[in-house]
Amino acid sequence: MGAPTFYHTSVLLNESVEGLAIKKDGIYVDATFGGGGHSRAILEKLGPNGKLFAFDQDADAWKNKQDDARLVPVTENFRHMRRFLRLHGVKEVDGVLADLGVSSFQFDTAERGFSIRFDGPLDMRMDKRQPLTAETILKTYSEAQLQKVFEQYGEVRNAKQLAKQIVSQRGRVALNSIETLKAVMSPVMKGNPMRYLAQVFQALRIEVNDEMGALKDMLQDAAAILKTGGRLCVITFHSLEDRIVKQYIKKGTWDEADMYAEPVKPILKQVTAKPIDPTEKEIKNNTRARSARLRIAEKVA
Repeated sequence: MGAPTFYHTSVLLNESVEGLAIKKDGIYVDATFGGGGHSRAILEKLGPNGKLFAFDQDADAWKNKQDDARLVPVTENFRHMRRFLRLHGVKEVDGVLADLGVSSFQFDTAERGFSIRFDGPLDMRMDKRQPLTAETILKTYSEAQLQKVFEQYGEVRNAKQLAKQIVSQRGRVALNSIETLKAVMSPVMKGNPMRYLAQVFQALRIEVNDEMGALKDMLQDAAAILKTGGRLCVITFHSLEDRIVKQYIKKGTWDEADMYAEPVKPILKQVTAKPIDPTEKEIKNNTRARSARLRIAEKVA
């Protein structure tokens, strides 16, 4: 199939693909194609009659597309998985794999605006077709809205102070680049500056791409389309994602707001008692794997 252009080193590659318990003639979904590493590993285990549907909303990812008739690319967000599989005449699948990490390519490409290491536009869109950018959020959200984003998605300790600082400065400073944002934030940053910036950038990225909403939609779609006995493998990279995946597998919902609500019967069961973490060897070879956690579930009803 030829070597791809470098895009991303797949995390927990063997563990996640093994977790799918692949049948040679099965139908599988790689919900996050990225650099194509997981897809290549799945295709190696599929027979000639197997099929793999790969989703990715980032146009750059498809530069890595393998030339394989068993691979069907879908250039959409994985939150629309069920809908686009139906368009291809598929109602049930044998397994779904999702790696929720931002790709190395996205982090290492300055003009995408994901990384604190480079100057660049305040973009952060996974799908460049969508209108909302980090710059739009910083320029138009109210102080209360910004505080909520930083608290919920970045767990920023002084989210209220940071939101107030941004709102007070955005009329005086052109907030249109990573360096200008850093300068505006500088007087209120707490603790380790790199960690603080990483938390703020994570919060903005999650809001720009509605990552938590998309994850919830994907989990519901995956549970609906899996055959009984089919496997779901999800690799998360921070506690917010992991909590949602854990709750959905365990309880069939992530909504704990109403204690008097009718209990939801889970249709998934955990395959492993605990999440699978990367080995020390993998972390040594790829430091971005450090925070990864793999949860594997099987459909029971």
